[in-house]
Amino acid sequence: MSAAKGGLVIFTANSNPSSRELGRRIAERLGVELGKVQVYQEANRETRVQIEESVRGKDIFIIQTVSKDVNTTIMELLIMVYACRTSCARNIIGVIPYFPYSKQCKMRKRGSIVSKLLASMMCKAGLTHLITMDLHQKEIQGFFNIPVDNLRASPFLLQYIQEEIPDYRNAVIVAKSPASAKRAQSFAERLRLGIAVIHGEAQDAESDLVDGRHSPPTVKNIGAIHPSLEIPLLIPKEKPPITVVGDVGGRIAIIVDDIIDDVDSFLAAAETLKERGAYKIFVMATHGILSSDAPQLIEESAIDEVVVTNTIPHEIQKLQCPKIKTVDISMILSEAIHRIHNGESMSYLFRNIGMDD
Repeated sequence: MSAAKGGLVIFTANSNPSSRELGRRIAERLGVELGKVQVYQEANRETRVQIEESVRGKDIFIIQTVSKDVNTTIMELLIMVYACRTSCARNIIGVIPYFPYSKQCKMRKRGSIVSKLLASMMCKAGLTHLITMDLHQKEIQGFFNIPVDNLRASPFLLQYIQEEIPDYRNAVIVAKSPASAKRAQSFAERLRLGIAVIHGEAQDAESDLVDGRHSPPTVKNIGAIHPSLEIPLLIPKEKPPITVVGDVGGRIAIIVDDIIDDVDSFLAAAETLKERGAYKIFVMATHGILSSDAPQLIEESAIDEVVVTNTIPHEIQKLQCPKIKTVDISMILSEAIHRIHNGESMSYLFRNIGMDD
């Protein structure tokens, strides 16, 4: 069947073959073929995109998954979007399951909000709509001046728990830090399970100094503007001892989060849960970046299984660590594409999703 069925064209923007698998799955579910396009790197590392079929007056869906070279991934997407815009495409919809730089969505001292910059670049290039999944912070949607559909992977992860984890009724949902407690609560309420929260481990850098108000440094080496004024200093934080709020003894512990990249905090959480009596430990996350030596560390750890979706290709990591399992989310992405192309409501894909989910 033609890729341009009913004015619909699906492109994959990745020059990396392993990153095109999700695009093939989506096209197969929609009953179309992938559009013809060449994406490659020149000898000088410049990205070149050549569209090899007409896109005039059509709805273009560009599927882009993030490879290890995230900056090349972004340039491929921007160049392809601009190429479709200058070729008179009617609508250009980006399907970006994992939005890169999403952790850099808050101001830190003299840093910058990179996800806001990236959103502006995509809109300027010509993107008219964005489909993504489980943004690190939902507020990132406000960085765009185009419609954004932030889909959820939790129904697929919940289904995996119910079907693939024996005796899941004896499980407890664990938040590895207070910051992820809302996500853990959402999973626990849907599965009718208990919840536990680990408190006191080393916090992520993003939890400190997020709004830039500690600049300049709060040191008392300069006198106040008025001698009678004494600006109070902020008391420095001190990490408490590690504690687990909730009972995990003799239970299956399921740690939930949105991203698993640097696994140190997950390994520390697993060790703590083992010490508290959990006999099996699972980690569930939407985006499995699994950088550097993460697969080897997971294989040697107390974690029994890591379950992630295929928003990011990780076939190499799975070969290095049999504990890593994949859940396919191409079904919900293909349904979103179908509904947007046909002008149908998206509310069906957000059933029973609350403000905190």
